[in-house]
Order: sequence, then structure tokens, then C-alpha cells
Amino acid sequence: MSIGDELRAVVSGTVTAAGERGFEQARSPWNLAIEQPVRAVVEAADADDVAALVRYARQAGLTIATQPSGHGATGNTGEVILLRTARLDELHIDPARRIARAGAGVPWGRVLEAASPHGLTGLAGSSPVVTVTGFTLGGGLSWFGRKHGFAAASVRAFDVVDAAGERARVTADDDPDLFWALRGGGGDFAIVTAIEFDLHPAPYLYGGRMLWSGEHAAAVLDAFRDITATAPDELTTWYELLHFPGADPMVAVDATYLGPEGDAEALLRPLEKIPGHLADTRAALPPAALGSITAEPTDPGPGLSRAELLTGLDDEAAAALLRRPIAPLLSVQVRHLGGALARPSGTPAGHLDEPFALYMFGIPGADGGADARERQGEIAGALAPYVTGRKPFTFLAPGERAAAAFSGPVLERLRTLKRVRDPRGTFRSNVPVLG
Repeated sequence: MSIGDELRAVVSGTVTAAGERGFEQARSPWNLAIEQPVRAVVEAADADDVAALVRYARQAGLTIATQPSGHGATGNTGEVILLRTARLDELHIDPARRIARAGAGVPWGRVLEAASPHGLTGLAGSSPVVTVTGFTLGGGLSWFGRKHGFAAASVRAFDVVDAAGERARVTADDDPDLFWALRGGGGDFAIVTAIEFDLHPAPYLYGGRMLWSGEHAAAVLDAFRDITATAPDELTTWYELLHFPGADPMVAVDATYLGPEGDAEALLRPLEKIPGHLADTRAALPPAALGSITAEPTDPGPGLSRAELLTGLDDEAAAALLRRPIAPLLSVQVRHLGGALARPSGTPAGHLDEPFALYMFGIPGADGGADARERQGEIAGALAPYVTGRKPFTFLAPGERAAAAFSGPVLERLRTLKRVRDPRGTFRSNVPVLG
């Protein structure tokens, strides 16, 4: 019997094995530049399907890689069973208690749409199509992280399937070690089927993008540095150099503010003094419109990324960043961190001493992406005095290891837990802690 037939005898969801129709599409991750070798893809119908699949894999000596939506894939799957959890799509909002419960397949956009009418928000990132579970297992650097910390720190409970194929509810009281690991340590320890987390008040939300031609890059960066030097925790700003194919270079500042419109405009006034706006989308927003700020693609595509954490952005760092055009990269982004992200979180992510994150993105061309990778390396090299070498776990790129995201003691604790809870290696996350 083929592995496809064996799996179809075990689960009620959809199974697509290698060589079967639709397999290539089923196994593709969100980033189409990533090659993802797997033996079969299972789209689970429910949590019982997940448990049955784990028991099968355990008995057969196989490994499962779980990807709710395919975001964050690194190609580090090997010949495994790929589990999709998109059909685990339950969502419940309790506005009185400010709590949400979301199945493993629920994207942030659905949560924000449901919470927004109640003046509440979750700690979402820039994309509405990234799942809550995948984002949170990686720690979760949110638009509102400066105010409320990592998304993982807002988790109250996980519903999981463990390496023995048993379903369980994991909380700080019931299983403190596993609860700690899942709040930002990745998906190497259990398969999360649902997540329960705190929502946060957002009676006022202001946000949008200001855009200029690239000739204003230095002036915009100076204003960005002035704003971030004294920004309250409610304000988050991202500086972005942009160069799309067929267009001239541009520079943007994306911003959110958890407060009244007038206060936000006063805080961002240094940017208004820079002439020549190509666009200004800033406005009072409902949390449901959060994804409109950066308007990231909502369909899969190829990409090459690299992230670094920066100790500062002084005059020398600013000059290094702007020394040369970013081409062939599409974007080079500097995110302001700090605030609650710099304070202890009680999660594997700990805290971020670095006040800025650098994120560089390009697409592979005829050279397979060599030029884009080279340019990323050049920019990181120019900023070397400010680069710490640590990276947010959720930003790790293919070829990078968990050791880049966690301190030595935290990584060892995660590895110990992996060996104890999954001794047969039934689970393999995008970035394994034992790698």
C-alpha cells in the first residue's frame, strides 16, 4: 500500500502524495523560492485528524512538518509528511473578557475583523494572511509590540497534539515548561491546533504610509531618527527604502499609533515638513484595516530575505545605510523596536536590547538570487559595527539556525524539552531547535 493510501485510511481530511495530481501545488510554501521536498501532504479536517496522523507517523517512524499557511518555510523539511491546518478555522471573540480563541488555520485578518467592532485588537503584524498560530509560535513582532510586547506573551492557552498523538490543553498551570516553549520557541514540541490569547484595547488607532521620491531618503531618515528618539510606546514607525522594477527609487515611513489622530499627527510632524509627498494614506483606522498600511501581497510569490538587529542608528549608521542604491533589492526596512519589547517577556524571546530591526527583501532573478543575496550582505557589512548577530526567530531565513535567535541558556532549555517531549523526532519545525 502506498503512503497516500495508508494516510487516507487514517485521516478524513485531504491527502496528496508524491506523484499524485495536485501534489506540486499542495507542497508549495508561501515563498515560492523555497524548494520543499515532502512525501505527502495532509490537510487535516480537524484536531482528531491531527492526532490520528501523529499516531500513524510515530508508529511508522516518520516525521511531520506543520505549516498552517506555508509562511516561514525554510526548505528544512526533508522527506516528511507536510501537515496543513487551514481547515482548523474556528474563531471565537469574547469582548467582555478581551479574549480570542482561534484555530490553527485562522489568519490575523479574520481576528482583526471580528475584534475591531469591539474596539479591540490582537498583536498582529503587517500581513492579514499570516496565521495567528504560526506568527505567535515564532514570538510575533507586532505593530503594537512597543506597547504590549511579543504576541507570544499574550497567549493564555494552547490546544495541542503531543508526540504520542494525545490531545491536550496547555497552560502555565497545567504544563509550564511546554507552555513557555510554545510562546515563541517554535513548533518543534507539539502541534498546536488552537490558541487562546488576550486582546488589547484599541479605541483609537491611527496609521498609514507617507511616501516620497528617493531623493528625500536622507531627510526622511533624519526625521525618522528624531521621532524614534522620543516616541511613546503607543507609536510605531518603520522607515523603508523601496525600488520596484520599472520605477524610480522611493522612500516611505509606515506608522501606527494607539491613540487619537491629533496626538499622532503631532508626533509625526517632522515628516510633514518634508516636501514632495507622492502619497499620504494616514488616517484613523479600525484594527481590521491594519493590513492596508503596507499592502503586502496576499498571494504566494518568490522572495529572498535577511534580517538583522541594530544597536543604533547614529549619523555613521545612517550614512552607511544610504551610501548606495538598494537595487536589486525591492525594499530595505528599518523597524523601530524598544518599548515593551525591551522589557522581560517570560518567553523564549526574552527581550530585545536592540532598538532597531533591519529587514531586507528581494526576489530571485535569472541568477537564482545571487545578486540580491550579495546586496543584502553588502548592506549588513556596511552596518557591521551596529549588527549584533542576533535575529528575531520569526525573521530567520533559510540556512539560518535557531542559535541565532536565542541565548545559550534558552536554547539549551528548548533542546532539553525537545529531547524529552519528542524523543523520536516526530515533529520538525521550519527552524529545528536541535539544528
